[in-house]
This record gives sequence, structure tokens and C-alpha cells, in this order.
Amino acid sequence: MSFSTLIFLLLFLPLYLIFYMRSDSISGKNNVLLVFSLIFYAFGGLKYLLLLIIMAAAGWAFGLAIERANSKKNKQTLLVLSVVIFLAVLGIFKYTGFFVGTFGAIFHKDWAVSIALPIGISFYIFKLLSYTADVYSGKCKAETSYRIFLLYLSIFHQSLQGPIVRYSQMRDSLYKREMTMESLSAGLYRFSVGLAKKTILADQCGRIADSLIPMSRDISSVTTLGMWTGALVYSMQLYIDFSAYTDMAVGLGTMIGFTYPENFNYPYTAVSIRDFWRRWHITLSRFFRDYVYIPLGGNRVSAKRTILNLLAVWALTGFWHGASWNFILWGLYYFVFIVFENWRRQTGKKDWPPVLQHIYTIVVLVFGWVLFRFSDFHQLGYAIRAFFGFGGNGFTSFVVKLNVMNNLWLLIFCVLTCTPALKKAGEYIQHLSGARKLPVSALHILKTVIVVLLLIMSIFTMAGNTYQPFLYNQF
Repeated sequence: MSFSTLIFLLLFLPLYLIFYMRSDSISGKNNVLLVFSLIFYAFGGLKYLLLLIIMAAAGWAFGLAIERANSKKNKQTLLVLSVVIFLAVLGIFKYTGFFVGTFGAIFHKDWAVSIALPIGISFYIFKLLSYTADVYSGKCKAETSYRIFLLYLSIFHQSLQGPIVRYSQMRDSLYKREMTMESLSAGLYRFSVGLAKKTILADQCGRIADSLIPMSRDISSVTTLGMWTGALVYSMQLYIDFSAYTDMAVGLGTMIGFTYPENFNYPYTAVSIRDFWRRWHITLSRFFRDYVYIPLGGNRVSAKRTILNLLAVWALTGFWHGASWNFILWGLYYFVFIVFENWRRQTGKKDWPPVLQHIYTIVVLVFGWVLFRFSDFHQLGYAIRAFFGFGGNGFTSFVVKLNVMNNLWLLIFCVLTCTPALKKAGEYIQHLSGARKLPVSALHILKTVIVVLLLIMSIFTMAGNTYQPFLYNQF
């Protein structure tokens, strides 16, 4: 099941809210939330639900064992064992096919193994890793209730694509939170915005990108302008699609009193690659910073060792995104630019003008998404040649002009969505209300109208188009 399906919007969500609001105690509300989370996850397969339940039991048991161990050595042993088990499970389901295929290519054998990827496993394994590490370091207490821990791991708001919320960030709310009309209204507004971004904007960007830069042999006929336009549209699709999921997840949490960390902060307004990664998939970046980079020594070691630490982080970042060499290449690509920017900063090089910094960042990012898109290296080769004007198919074509002209207003709105412009407009309206230049009742009416319109438009869009899953579901 996905947030952007009619069954979720018209059946699952209303039933969940009705049962939740009818429960009086926090224990009852947690039971409702847990049951609906397990039902939600079961739509991805009962066997994967069983895997989730088992992994939750393992994480819960390891947390208690680490906390109760009577020596640091025993705590370390248990921590290492938990990390090995969690990563082994992730490796079996996500990377077996990759390693078998790679070794098959090395030995010229036609080896192939296909194992279905359980939904959300990349995210909930990282939640487990952060939990046992935090219990070991004393950043949080081990959870004594398996029911509560299973709820933390399986909560349907975050189970597919995060944010990667640490147990210490959720524990208090798991035991005490309040659902009010204000929280329900704010959460529903945020959810509706995310749903509209996904169904109206991101999915249409995906269709345009697929037309301009197809992931097939047809990529060999793409023109230079077609490649650039398609890559730019694909860049917007990735951000709008993933941030839409975050909007919906945060909105679902807000409805019932949870506060989840933000995952995006307008990353395409960044003026460097370092700045971009402080704004893009923030919870993942913080995970690698806190649980990989800093434990390896971070930048507190020699310059050469710091570079090796960065190499490890970016290779793992790429590999986490997918079991394919193009994702590893994509991670290493960013490693090069991070090292380059660190070198400029450490040697006191003069900053470029802000406009030039932004252009540099966008060009690097757009080409990076080309590496991200194509797992087939033959197709990637065609795409790179077209990107740099060596594709041999000319500069532009009728298909490019037609796609742009037919979708011009949509693309303009997508560009605005990638900037804080719409947010600032909303803040200005809020300011008018606070300054009593706009009645508070008018603001509430406006928000209600926006929610209703967005939901209606999203429902009609979902009913009229084929289902498009969230892009990050595959990771």
C-alpha cells in the first residue's frame, strides 16, 4: 500500500483515524496505531511482515542485552553482533543478486539470483542500527516493552521511505502525546500538500522525463537539449516525489501529536555540494555522519585519513541507494566534489560569486542524477555523450519542444515548488493574520479550501492515471 493510492486515502486513513480517535488511553491509541501499521505493511507481503516482526524482536532483545551487560567488552560484543546480523539481513535481500551477478561477470558465468526486496527494509534496518548504537553509547535507554518497540519500527508513517527517526527522538511521544483539532488540521494540511505534490507534479514530471530520456535503447537517439531538459525535469521529479512523501509522513505524525524531523530544506537552492547534502535527505546524511564518519575519526584525524573516512561514507551512501555499480559511481562522484570543496575551504581559496556557486552546484547535481538514473552502463554511456553534446543526434528536436510547450506552466510551478517562494507566500499570509490585517477565521477558511481542493484534485488525478509508486520505494 502507498499513501498515494485511493484505497489508502478513502478507506485505510479514515478507518484508522476513526478508531484512533475513539480510543481514550494512550495505550489504546498505540494499539490502534500498531494494528493499522502492521496491516499497512502486510500489503507488501505477509512473509515480509513476519521478517519485520522478527527483526523488531531482535533489535528489542539486543537493546536490553546491551544495556544489562556487565562489562564494556560484553556490550561491544553484543553491539558488533547486532550490527553484523542487521547488515547481513539487509545484504541478503538487497545485495545478493548484485554480488552474484558481479562474480558471474568476473568469471564469465551466467549467474543470476533474484530476491524480492522487502518494502522499507533499508530504512528500518538503519533505525535498528541507530537504536543499538545509541543504547550502547548511553544516548537512550533500552525499551522494555516489545509492543512499543515494534510500533517504533513499524509505524506506517515512516515504514516505506523514512524519515529515519531515531528511537530517542520518538520515545517520549510513544508514551505521551496529544491529538488536538489544531494538530489534526495542521497534519491534514501538510499531508494534502504532499499528496498533491506527488500525484499532480511529481508523477507528471516522471512522464516527461521518461519521454525525453527513456531508460531504454531509445536513449541513443536523444539530443543534447533533450538530455539536459530531461535531466532537469528528472531532478525536479526526484525532489518533489521524495519531499512529497516526507510531507505526507510528517503530516500523518502531526495529526496525532508526533513531531518528526524534516528531511528536506530546499536542496536546489544550495550554493555548494556540501550545502546540498545538508539539505537533501537530511536524516540519512545525519545517520552516516553520526554512525560512520564520526566513529571513523571524522575530520579529527590526518588529512589523508579524513579523505579515507569520506571515501567510506560516500561509497556506502551510493551503495545504500541501490545494488548497482551506477549507485556506487554516483556516491564516489559526490566524494570527489566534497573533497574538492574541502580543499578550497582549507586552503583559503576565494569564494566564487553566489550566482556562479549556484550554477556550479546545479550542473554538478543534474549530471549526478544522470548517473543515478541509468543502471545499464550502455544506456549511461549514451546519456553522458548526449549530455556533453557528443551524442551525434543534434542539439534539439520536435519532441523536446512539444514536451516543454505542452507542459510549460506545470514545469514553471515545479520550479517554484523547488524554491521557498510558495512557503514565503504562505508565511506572508500568516503574517497578515497575525498582524490582524486578515481575520483569523479567513485564514482557517482559506486553509480548509486549499485542503479540500488539493484532495479533490489529487483523487481525480489518481483515478485518471495509472499508479506511480514513490521513487525511493525501490531503495
